[in-house]
Parts: sequence; C-alpha cells; structure tokens
Amino acid sequence: MLKGLLRLAPYAAALFTLISTAHAEDGRRVFTGTLGKMPMVVELNTTQQDEVTGRYFYEKYHRDLELSGSLQDSTLNLVEGNNRYGDDKPLPTLKLKSTDNGWQGEWQNPKGKKLPVQLTEAKLPAPTATTLPFIATLPKDDPYEYLRLQGLKLKPEKKENFMGYDLQWWTEPESKISLFSVESGYTKEEQQRINNHLLGRLWTEVISYHACMLQGGENAEQWQSVAPTFLSPDVVSLNINTGYDCGGAHPDVGNSPINLNAHTGEAIKLEDVLGVGREGSSTGDGKDSQSDVFVQWLIKQFTSLYPNEMKKPAEGDEDSCDYTDENVWVVSDWYFTAKGIYLGPYFPRVQRGCDEPEWTILPYSVVKQHPGAVKLQLPQG
Repeated sequence: MLKGLLRLAPYAAALFTLISTAHAEDGRRVFTGTLGKMPMVVELNTTQQDEVTGRYFYEKYHRDLELSGSLQDSTLNLVEGNNRYGDDKPLPTLKLKSTDNGWQGEWQNPKGKKLPVQLTEAKLPAPTATTLPFIATLPKDDPYEYLRLQGLKLKPEKKENFMGYDLQWWTEPESKISLFSVESGYTKEEQQRINNHLLGRLWTEVISYHACMLQGGENAEQWQSVAPTFLSPDVVSLNINTGYDCGGAHPDVGNSPINLNAHTGEAIKLEDVLGVGREGSSTGDGKDSQSDVFVQWLIKQFTSLYPNEMKKPAEGDEDSCDYTDENVWVVSDWYFTAKGIYLGPYFPRVQRGCDEPEWTILPYSVVKQHPGAVKLQLPQG
C-alpha cells in the first residue's frame, strides 16, 4: 500500500505525456521558463491591461512571489512583491516583451542587478491512471498549482493504530501539512476511495498554505493539527484544526472536520445521520448550516443532557458563553466520536474562546431515535 500511495502523489512528471497549453477559464495563463538560470513557473492575468496580476515560484523553492503591473503595446511592466505594510521600499521589477509563445525580457533588483527572463506557454504533464482524482482536476481548474505540486513529495511519518485500524501519517515537508491514510480494516476498493479523499484533502491544504503565504507575505503563518476521532466499518471521521495569519486584521483558528461514508468514500452530511428538521445544507468543509427547527431541538437536547453547561449567563455578563443562543448553532462543525456526535458552536471573533467546548456531544442513543436517510451502524452510546 505504501508504494501505491507514493505513486498517487503528483510528482512523477517524467512518466507523463504532455497535454495542451496551460490556462484557466478565468483568464489566468501559465508559463514556464527561467529567471537567470533558475527554472520558474509564472501565472499572469492580463485581462485588464491596466491592472495585470500574477505570481511566480522558482521550481527549487515553490514559494510564491506576487506580481502586479500593466500591459502596454505588448510590453509587460511588473513589480515583484508589494508594500502592503507601508514600508515603501524599492522592489524588484520585470520588463517583458511578448513573443510568439510567451514573454522575454529582464528582471532587475533595486540595486541594479539584471537577469534575463525567458517564458513560454506551459505544457502540462498529463495525469495517469494512478493520479489522485483531486490532482487530476487541476490541469483544467488550476494549472499553476498543478505544476507546483509536481515538485512536492509526501514524506511517510509515524504509523498508528486507532480504534483497531492502522493509519499511516504523511507530511508535505515544505508546508508541514500532515494527514493520514487508512491501511487496514476496509476492502481494497473502500480503502482506495477513502485514501483518495484523505490525500486529496492533504494536497488541498498544501495549496491553501501557499495561498496564505502569498497573501500574508513575510509575516504570514499557518499551522494545523489533525486528529482521527472515529473509525468504524461504516464511518471515517477526523477533525482538522487550522490556525492562520494571512495578513488580515486578526489571526484566526477554526475546525474543518471530515466525515466519510467508508463504503463510498463520499462526505456524509449531518442530515444524512440525524433526521430532525433537516432543511440545512453542507458548506463542504465539515460544517453544516442548520434549520431553525434543528437548532431549537439541539438546544433542548443539550439543556437536558448538560444543564450546568447550558445555563444561560446572568444579564449583563458579557464574558460568559451563552450556549442557549440559537445564533451560535446556525453553523456548526461536527464529527463522530466513540460516545456520540460532536457538534461545535460558532461564536463571533470576540468570543472565540467559547468555541470548541469538549462536552457538546449528542449521544448515539439520542441520534438513533432520529435516524437520517443513510443507514450507519453506530455504537450504543
């Protein structure tokens, strides 16, 4: 299985055939070439000639550098980086002339050093039968990220047994994003579908990491922890907790769980499991928006199960957490645990310390009284 998973990683470019010129449907076009002697990948959007945007990375480093500028008379004048923090420092520039299949010109740093730039329309390695389904969508959806991922490898880390299932952890070393694959307990087909989803999510998180680094610049940070929460013949459930500072006014942190049907490898929605007033919808990141009927029912259940924790704060006590407030349950993250379904409230930023209480678990004995459309074997709870 280890060898099979390594084959799934999208870096065996030398084995692939080439497919057509790289461009996304929103006007972005992708080029490959050199800056000096350094191989690079460049993405440019010249749809608005007076506001050209783009980015590039050196194939050796994979970290983005921002580009902005204008296109006039087949000449691109670009600035590398920005002064978003008000430094007003000199920045490197690129001046490129259009060619039959790309751009050529020079890069110059603030000290006057110049290096030649040669760019041609990117040719993308075609996915193969062993490419992860998520990676196989990128040539059309995001060719720039597809080329970035060609140079990245997953490093096998620790092995772990969780609830009787063997897990293999993987890390992408540059971003330090980690996630696991499941190595036992399911049929070969189920295991492949599960791991396609899990490893696809790992690479999605790697792409998000690079987007955060580009947006936040030298001060950007992103950190992440992943924990399996429940595995059974029918369910694979885990929680991903991500903290990030991508250059906004405040850092933030949040959960984005994964709940999978072990037989199909597809995401399970809360309404699939719990059929109470279900008119909500999934946000696709382990969160669900809830109907008013469900929220009211949930508060009633938690008030009965956890009366002390659900006690409404005294009037004027703004420092306490009011778990009776329907608004904090309109959107909630959720995942399976050994004892029941965990549902996390979502508070405004100023009360973010009220998020992630450990006790907001709906026992399976309650869940089974209100089954959803998907039949799952769940513990007694």
